[in-house]
Amino acid sequence: MTITIRPGSTVLFTGDSVTDGRRLDSEDGLGTGYPLRVAGEWGLRYPDRPVTWLNTANAGDRVGNLEARWKTDVLDARPDVVSVLVGVNDMGWHTLDPEGRVIPVEEFEAGYDRLLAPLAAAGTRLILIEPFLLPVRGVVEAGGVLIGEAEREQWRTDLDPKIQAVRRLARGYGAQLIAADGMFAALGATTGPEHWSADGVHPTPAGHAALAAAWLRVVG
Repeated sequence: MTITIRPGSTVLFTGDSVTDGRRLDSEDGLGTGYPLRVAGEWGLRYPDRPVTWLNTANAGDRVGNLEARWKTDVLDARPDVVSVLVGVNDMGWHTLDPEGRVIPVEEFEAGYDRLLAPLAAAGTRLILIEPFLLPVRGVVEAGGVLIGEAEREQWRTDLDPKIQAVRRLARGYGAQLIAADGMFAALGATTGPEHWSADGVHPTPAGHAALAAAWLRVVG
């Protein structure tokens, strides 16, 4: 069952850099990535169904960062639909908190659950995009750090349980799930993963177009 977006609805995207897309530098506040593509395609398809589109994502954010600003960034906007993509910064190279602890999947899931609970209680419709990692080849730069293939393979042991956590939360809240990790794995199998993300984390324009198309498939 798809999510119905009615005329006059407010749709809010939030998460990390994949959603951020340098939104603060853009005139409409949507950035240059998939939220902008979603809004543009929606306007093209449904000119008689206006929607208010918001983006409150921040580059580098983890679940804990979202939680710290959740009221002002999300709840206060009283959105009808909230789309969340977070988790890639909670893995591997970003898993150390200020106390030096590795963030376990249980803590990640509990924090994510605290984000969703008040939205579900308010009747907000939810779209969860699972975090993803593409198996690009060679040494790449991500977040200003040079990372080799062996390191990225190790990230998988941390990311995969967090992907499963997002899937459990989607089922538990009756949210629409966009299985982005599986989607990009399938796409990359035919074209090579670099077509969709140069560093394995941040989508190319084609990658953002794929995310936008997947997002639009779960709404109506």
